[in-house]
Amino acid sequence: MPILVECPSCKHRQNERYRKCRRCGLDLSRARNKVYWIEYYVKELRKKKRERIGPWKNLAEQVLAKRKSEIAENRFLDKLDEPPKILLREFVKYYIEWCATHNKSPETKRTRLKPLLAFFGNMQLSEISPWLIEKYKSKRRKEVSPSTVNKELTVLRHLFNKAIQWGYARENPLRHVEWYREPKGKLRFLSAEEIAALLQAAPLWLQRLILFALNTGMRTGEILSLTWDSIDFENGLIYVSQSKSGEARHIPMNNVTREILLEVRKEVETISDYVFINPKTGTRWVNIRKAFRRTCKAAGVTGCTFHTLRHTFASHLVMRGIDLKTVSELLGHKSINMTMRYAHLSPDHKRLSMKSIQEVTAKALSIKRQLAEEQKQPPPQTLLEA
Repeated sequence: MPILVECPSCKHRQNERYRKCRRCGLDLSRARNKVYWIEYYVKELRKKKRERIGPWKNLAEQVLAKRKSEIAENRFLDKLDEPPKILLREFVKYYIEWCATHNKSPETKRTRLKPLLAFFGNMQLSEISPWLIEKYKSKRRKEVSPSTVNKELTVLRHLFNKAIQWGYARENPLRHVEWYREPKGKLRFLSAEEIAALLQAAPLWLQRLILFALNTGMRTGEILSLTWDSIDFENGLIYVSQSKSGEARHIPMNNVTREILLEVRKEVETISDYVFINPKTGTRWVNIRKAFRRTCKAAGVTGCTFHTLRHTFASHLVMRGIDLKTVSELLGHKSINMTMRYAHLSPDHKRLSMKSIQEVTAKALSIKRQLAEEQKQPPPQTLLEA
């Protein structure tokens, strides 16, 4: 009945006694974001079982000892029938702690959980049913947009998935709930003029973040949690180990990115493990939403969030002929279908495309007119006859 450790790089699970990952060779004794599992054999079920515990080795040891005791006293099968009872309010504490440890946007999750806690907080997880969730949807829809309701339900769904993994729930009630249909948003990415206005209005630290985001396409959370051990100046690569998709990726540096990193390194490398830190506190940034909003207002740029910089990165790459597969890999998408959301073309670019086909059509009609004159046909009555 061993304790297993999951490699944060390749996700391979192995006995904790091994110092290095047997698949990718990563030194697990120094690696961050490790995840511990326990494995045990249930004779009555005739199979091994694994449980994902999280980043806490001490907790893994305690749970494994508890499972051994339950199996020895034949109490384990009874435990399989009914998960432990816990209020949503209590479980959220474990969930937020896990999000913070695994860089899963804990602040965003905490914000979106507030209305859910107001409605479901004093209910046990087992009491939250699809019908109650539908009631929440109807109530919440009177207060906010369908998009906001959907985002809150997405967090609740993820929370229940974790509850199932950790043995606090048997099924996810969100499986039987439909999301609201959302109208397609307006295509939004920044022009060179808008980027210049933002840089002009932003303080130096935010200018660096804006330029870094525009030149890497990284998500906000990936940038703010970036550490110096993820930067490979020799090979010109940025290593993103923890992403939204759960898969690691490498992003090549261009000259702008390298220059920013070299500037920042002179100032903060001896102060913090994190690349981008708050110049006032010397600690990593947690949320830059308000500062970016103020900068947009001062620059006169509307309909823009920090995530718009990621849209801008993808859109301009596609408009310059970069194939969608490459853009998808740079963005860290599991499916190229997701990339289509970002790889849109600007309205001006589309108008130029329409003008090009118009010129081809006009040339064809001109040739047809010449042929008609040569054959002395009667004058055309419609455009297509011209």
